[in-house]
Amino acid sequence: MSATEFRKRIRTALANETLQIALDANAERRVNGRVNALASLPNWKERRQRAHAVRAEVIEHLDEYLEKFIARAKANHVNVHRAANMEEANRIIIEIIESTRTKDQRDKQMLIAKSKSMVTEELDLNHALESAGMRVVETDLGEYIVQLRKERPAHIITPAVHLRRYDVGKLFHEKLGVPYTEDIPTLVNIAHKVLREVFLTADIGISGANFGIAETGGICLVTNEGNGRMVTTLPRTHIALLGLERIVPALDDLALMLSLLARSATGQKLSVYTQIIHQPLADQQRHILILDNGRTKLRNSPLKESLYCIRCGACLNACPVFREIGGHAYNSIYSGPIGSVISAGLFGSEFVPLAQPSSLCGACKDACPVDIDLPKLLTRVRAGLSPITNPKLPTAGDTGLSPISKLFLWIYSRIARSPRLFALSQKFAWLGTFLSSPFSGYVRLPAFTGWGYSKDLPGFAAKPFRSRWRNKYQVDTYTRTEVKGVGVDAQPDALPIPVSLVSLFTRELTAVSGQVIQTDKNNLTSTVIDFLKSRAIKRIHLEPNILDEAALSKVGITVSHDPDPAIRVGVTKAICGLADTGSILAADGAGSPLHASLLTEIHIAVLHISDILPSLEDALPLTRETKSAVFITGPSRTGDIEMSHTIGVHGPGEVIVILYA
Repeated sequence: MSATEFRKRIRTALANETLQIALDANAERRVNGRVNALASLPNWKERRQRAHAVRAEVIEHLDEYLEKFIARAKANHVNVHRAANMEEANRIIIEIIESTRTKDQRDKQMLIAKSKSMVTEELDLNHALESAGMRVVETDLGEYIVQLRKERPAHIITPAVHLRRYDVGKLFHEKLGVPYTEDIPTLVNIAHKVLREVFLTADIGISGANFGIAETGGICLVTNEGNGRMVTTLPRTHIALLGLERIVPALDDLALMLSLLARSATGQKLSVYTQIIHQPLADQQRHILILDNGRTKLRNSPLKESLYCIRCGACLNACPVFREIGGHAYNSIYSGPIGSVISAGLFGSEFVPLAQPSSLCGACKDACPVDIDLPKLLTRVRAGLSPITNPKLPTAGDTGLSPISKLFLWIYSRIARSPRLFALSQKFAWLGTFLSSPFSGYVRLPAFTGWGYSKDLPGFAAKPFRSRWRNKYQVDTYTRTEVKGVGVDAQPDALPIPVSLVSLFTRELTAVSGQVIQTDKNNLTSTVIDFLKSRAIKRIHLEPNILDEAALSKVGITVSHDPDPAIRVGVTKAICGLADTGSILAADGAGSPLHASLLTEIHIAVLHISDILPSLEDALPLTRETKSAVFITGPSRTGDIEMSHTIGVHGPGEVIVILYA
């Protein structure tokens, strides 16, 4: 994309009033949510530096970690494939799908249920599969919406961030033939009903993977709606796509990444569903496709640090440019600050102009949970330091800027390198504000600069920052010496009161819309019966050896140990609970507890108080010997329509933990 075309897209985005409202709402909620979530992690800055070191270690010794991951995954009976580029990846995936056809499916159109994955967007996989005669359905709500509109995702976390509720209502009315509505829960329920049938009848499930775990050969998927669990659990064949850089050395490192990922991405302490998948389930094939597609070249370039990214989207929400123009203006799979770097690094010189509008303010670096120096990388893209070997790639002397812009930047660089000149320029800069637009308080720049098409720059202050800072510092110093209790030695009135693990678990689960019912071992079955009676429920999916099935039968409650989508309630045993997030851990086993905790409207989990652990770090080792396990943090939810928090999407709308002693 040329710089001229990019400017046209920017002007179009700035003039789109609906888009501006949507982007403002997204930025405000995401940024505030991230700040509040990180506040619950007192040592998050230390964790951030540790995460940076882990990602640097992996990228530096990537071949070794990949070799270890692949060996362990194969030992787990998972089929592992490697693809150098887009064409090879698509060919491998189509071959896998075709190999699963039975004699009865020779003439059948294969149905592919797909969970959200930026790697599949990178491959244009949907188009490749459809060209091969297959039907592909995106099952993430935001992805489903943009698929119906034949668009790309507008945000790495919230694909339909650019749309309002009336856009979705009109779309569903036209494409699905349902009555027009702007009620968001109703729209979510419409998508639930349509996609439910897709999940139950899909031949193949395709997902991404947030991380591959070298220590165990497992993969980790992080989702909120439940569609990720559906496509990895129900179809007889599951294909996971993993960028080769997305490896963590061990479970401890995974815990570190997860503690930062959800907080940075959605403002949650932990996503609703954090899956750890090691082996295929019974009668299931599992495949992992590891994709290069330019990542090796990127690793051997000055843009290597961009491979540290864990795809949280925080830099997009913080970036003043993305917050004004949105994702589609970039015309790339990846947008925002990180997208401007990796698009140029992976896809070619045509994406170099994406780095030009950046203000280099540093907000993206501050927001990054793994401390990627994005301003540095953006300047390297501008200087033509992309790994793509292309004779048309701009060099340091050919950045796409106009001669006047180059002159301005040259003058600015000379002034900025001299403290005296810079201080002097500050004293007179306010004159530019007055001369360009008297009394308005803004600077109006000419159109040829690329700025000011619809927005003005804030004016320069009449009194430089240095002068104001000196005055304020003197006042603050005086205040601190005169007012008692204001200085750094001031002590809090009282120390925090310790909270028991049970109380903390109850508080955290309640905060994410879950429910805790406390009882004792002798009354466990009767407590569940009372709940079922209150809901007039006569049939349940029950994991064996938890409740007294004879007692259930006496009161007319029928028990099934097999998955049945018609059953409203699933009862499982929680392996453990996490006090700091209110999560519970479920794993594959007799009676299909993964299905019982997924297909039903209501999930009841039985948990002994002694099995409540402090945090994820303590619980992850329990997943080592499982085929598939999931940390469940409240009921399924989505925020894909106008960032409106809606409970109950593809997974249960209620999660009740029966906590007994």
